[in-house]
Amino acid sequence: NELHRRGALTIYETDEGFRRDQADWMLRRELGVFWEKVSGPELRELEPALGTAANHAVLTPQWSHINDPKVLMDRLRKSLSARGVAFSTGEVRHVADTSSGARILLADGTTIVSDRVVVAAGAWSGLLSKQLGDPVLLESERGYNTTIMNSGVSLEREIIFAERKFVATPLSCGLRIGGAAEFGGLDATPNYKRSKALVKLAKIYLPGLNSTEGVNWAGHRPATPDSLPVIDRSKHAPHVFYAFGHGHLGLTQAATTGRLVADIILNRTPPIDLSPYSVSRFA
Repeated sequence: NELHRRGALTIYETDEGFRRDQADWMLRRELGVFWEKVSGPELRELEPALGTAANHAVLTPQWSHINDPKVLMDRLRKSLSARGVAFSTGEVRHVADTSSGARILLADGTTIVSDRVVVAAGAWSGLLSKQLGDPVLLESERGYNTTIMNSGVSLEREIIFAERKFVATPLSCGLRIGGAAEFGGLDATPNYKRSKALVKLAKIYLPGLNSTEGVNWAGHRPATPDSLPVIDRSKHAPHVFYAFGHGHLGLTQAATTGRLVADIILNRTPPIDLSPYSVSRFA
């Protein structure tokens, strides 16, 4: 009940912007994505909160969204705990491979040794793979959002503003307005002017938006140069496996990645060719 398949609307202000994306939409259709054009009046019937700035739209009914990413993660963690999975929380300082297994050193001095370790640390994963002799071209592509609990507007589905490059998603914790792509590394101080700028843009399309109160957030997307994740066994540490680098699509690709990594660990034949996701492509 956390997942809703209500589709998504990709919004255009101008005729030119709508025409410019037609080749992209036709390619999506060839790859199995169903979509249909929606005119301005029809658009406001679907989403009455939208103002007159939205003149064209594309509806993708296969699109889904969830209530709240944090709630989903909390429920997954609770489900795993109920099945006997133990959780140990700490900051990893170093990882090394030994004859007895992978050795993980935490910041508090604790050492964990295991015969199978999966590195799935998002944008920080490259720091660990480098320690194991697997250099990866991985960078933090930071995004920003603002979640407004009492937004004053009601949306049924995710709205993607194609020409302005941001998104508004109705969550159980409020309306989340997010986007941006900032390459500032892992340690740069967040610039929440970016979050506020996105909310200001949203008011162009959602004239009834109440933007006086909201929770600002910034997060690190793990970006690779070819936009493909790393799903592989380490080439230098046989006890270590990799599952990271999903960019903007971590939640979307998480379950599939979990299955593929399990196949690698258990020496099963994966259902797809994993060579495009090899860590050795960065060597």
